[in-house]
Amino acid sequence: MQYQSPAWFDAMYNNRAMVPDFPVYFDQWLAQSQKARQELHSLLDVSYGSGPQETLDIFPSKIPNAPVVVFIHGGYWRSLDKSDHSFIAPSFVEAGACVVVPNYALCPDVTIPQIVMQMVKALIWVYRYIHHWGGDPSRIHVQGHSAGGHLAAMLMACQWRLCDDQLPDDLVKTALSVSGLHELHSVMRAPFLHSTLKLTNEHVLKASPAWMPAPAHGKLIAVAGGLESDEFKRHCILIQQAWGKERVPQTQILDGIHHFNIVQAYADVRHPLHQLALGLLAR
Repeated sequence: MQYQSPAWFDAMYNNRAMVPDFPVYFDQWLAQSQKARQELHSLLDVSYGSGPQETLDIFPSKIPNAPVVVFIHGGYWRSLDKSDHSFIAPSFVEAGACVVVPNYALCPDVTIPQIVMQMVKALIWVYRYIHHWGGDPSRIHVQGHSAGGHLAAMLMACQWRLCDDQLPDDLVKTALSVSGLHELHSVMRAPFLHSTLKLTNEHVLKASPAWMPAPAHGKLIAVAGGLESDEFKRHCILIQQAWGKERVPQTQILDGIHHFNIVQAYADVRHPLHQLALGLLAR
C-alpha cells in the first residue's frame, strides 16, 4: 500500500463519521432484536467456554437436521454485543435454518488474535452440540458483518485438525463476509483505533486472513456497500485476489448501501443480499 497520512486512514475506517446518523440504526437493531427474542423460541447465553463473554444465543430451526448459520457481530472488535443482533434470526429461521449468534470479549481487554481463538472455540462447541437443537453439524455456515466478516474469514482459514484431530477439515462449509476486513495492517494505521485495538505487527501477521494460505475447502463470498469507503471496497476484492476464485467465487459491491444499513439488508427477505446468504446454505 502506498503511503497515506494517518488522517486518510481515519477517514477510510471511521464508519460512524461517514454515517452520522448511525445511532438510528443501532436503536433499530436493538428494538428489532428485543422483538425477535420475544417471538422466537430461543436459548440465550449458552456457555461455549469459561470466560464471561464466551456465550452464544441459539434460535432453533422449525425443521430437523437444519443448516446452521453462525452470525458474528461487528463493532471493530471493541463494541456491540450478540444481543444487539438477534434481529437477523427471524428471516433465517423462517427459511429453515438454525441460527447461532456468539459473543466474544472486546478489545482492549483482549487482543484480536485472542478473539479469533474464542470464535474457534465457539465453532467447535457448535459442531459438537448443535444437534441437540436440530442443527446439522455437517452444514455449518459462518456469516458476519465488519469485524464479524473478518472473523468469518479467519474461521474459513482455520486448520481444524490442528485444534482437534477428530474435527473435520471442512467444519465450515461456507462463509459470508459482509463489509469484512481482510488484512489488519491498514487497520493498524488508523489512529482512532489505536487505544482500543492495540494492534501490533505480530497481531497483524496472526490475524490477516488475506495473508494466509487459501483454505483447502469451502466457499467464501465477500460483499460491501457502494456507499462505504474505498478501503472497505478494497477489502472486499482483496480476499478474492488472495484466495482465488475457486475459494472466493463471488464479490459484490451493493449500490446505495452503507456500513450500517447493510446489516438490515442482510436480514431482509426482500433484499438480494439475504437471498445470497440463503443460497450459501444449499452448498
